[in-house]
Amino acid sequence: MTLFEQFPILLVVLPMFVGPLLAIVPSRGHLPWAIATATSAVVFLIAISLTHQVLLDGTIFYELGNWPVPFGIGLVITPFSALMVLIITGASLVALLVAFHSMPPEVGYQHQSLLYSCWLLALTGLVGIAISGDAFNIFVFMEISSLAAYVMVANGPNRRALTASFNYLVTGTTGATMYLIGVGYLYMMTGSLNLMDISERISDISDTLPVMIAAGFIVLGLALKAALFPMHAWMPNTYQFAPTPVAIFFAACSTKVALFVMMRFEFVVLLPNLGEPAYFLSSLLIPLAVAAFLVGSVIAIFERDLKRMLGYSSVAQLGYIVLAISLASSAGITAAVLHFFNHALIKAALFVAVAAMILRYGSDNIDKLAGVGRRMPLTSFAFVLAGLSLIGVPLTAGFISKWYLIQAVLEEPGLGILLTILILVSSLMAVVYIWKVVEVAYLKAPPDQSLQDIKRQEAPALVLVVLWSLVIANIWFGINPSLPLTLAGMEVVELLGVGR
Repeated sequence: MTLFEQFPILLVVLPMFVGPLLAIVPSRGHLPWAIATATSAVVFLIAISLTHQVLLDGTIFYELGNWPVPFGIGLVITPFSALMVLIITGASLVALLVAFHSMPPEVGYQHQSLLYSCWLLALTGLVGIAISGDAFNIFVFMEISSLAAYVMVANGPNRRALTASFNYLVTGTTGATMYLIGVGYLYMMTGSLNLMDISERISDISDTLPVMIAAGFIVLGLALKAALFPMHAWMPNTYQFAPTPVAIFFAACSTKVALFVMMRFEFVVLLPNLGEPAYFLSSLLIPLAVAAFLVGSVIAIFERDLKRMLGYSSVAQLGYIVLAISLASSAGITAAVLHFFNHALIKAALFVAVAAMILRYGSDNIDKLAGVGRRMPLTSFAFVLAGLSLIGVPLTAGFISKWYLIQAVLEEPGLGILLTILILVSSLMAVVYIWKVVEVAYLKAPPDQSLQDIKRQEAPALVLVVLWSLVIANIWFGINPSLPLTLAGMEVVELLGVGR
């Protein structure tokens, strides 16, 4: 086999082997960061190559040790899997580039090797979840990424990071346990752990109580992992108290991975076999999704900490994705896949802008950022543009997401108009909390200075390059969304057997 044919397994193996080796590298200097960044960059390039191959040839199957599935372990890179791997590896690389300047003042150099070792293990787990074709291996990778994530969050500069990490651990472990119980029930009934094999075997026993229990446990467990309202309380705390580069990484991809698994189970295993009960379970998520994007937006309006505000904003944005998934239609799948990608771009840009402000102001409290628009004009303007994308202004990636989501909900008889109005209300609330930052940044000066006396002190060049690359990507994919749209269309055919 050629090296190119080994790319699917290299996505997992490369960071998994480099991570533990990184733990023995001396923490002094930037060597641990350089090794982690180089590894992440290589994995990102592999992800780009595999995405290109999927666009040309469709789904990629890889059998470990040439053992045929379901007897052996199989990796599956569908169009959506390829997009998820692109999001995860890209988020890791972006956050690591920012970490060059941002990590030392927040964490120090003493434990850099161990921290970046955990970073690569988290990357391993998240990528493994996205490409595993086996329900139990998804759990294994879920635990690898989660255990590493708990350590990363606990290294935040504030002692409250320990509490945030503990809450994250309790919630994450509960969700993973529920998921595993559900998988256990499915294995008891089907004798298989491969998702496609389970889907084939479950059709004759789909109306049995253990299968219904399995579906409930899996959906509830993944909803906990995804911070779906009202199980969201751990996420804003995690983003607020984690080291800022860690918050960038996780905000762009971690909770989306749980939603990705939920979507795979729903459309591969549950809906084709459980019929009405599966649609009923899916419809139960609609009110939770609506509550998520309304309540999350309301709370974000009153937050004074930027990272925490963006955390509640993520609760709202994930509500949009869950709503799209719950529609169980081709238009819903398209809208969900689009927002997976676009929200990653938006949140990465916003958190990188916050990281730049923290570097210069030493705080992300909105009240302490007065005059930042004059002192850091490039950073502040980038935050405004990313905020416009979050709101859903035309010519931004966020607009494309909401346009397709509204099209999807309008196909629902009876609920379409109401859901559309609620989405627009939530978008108006996003205007309020983004404007709150704009007002402080441009219309207020620090107590000891006037607006004319504020001196410019921009973020480091590397951080600005990363930030503006993300902002330009938000605009580019708002004008030309062909990549995520093409992959979304291919995924619709993969899951439903119909075109968009």
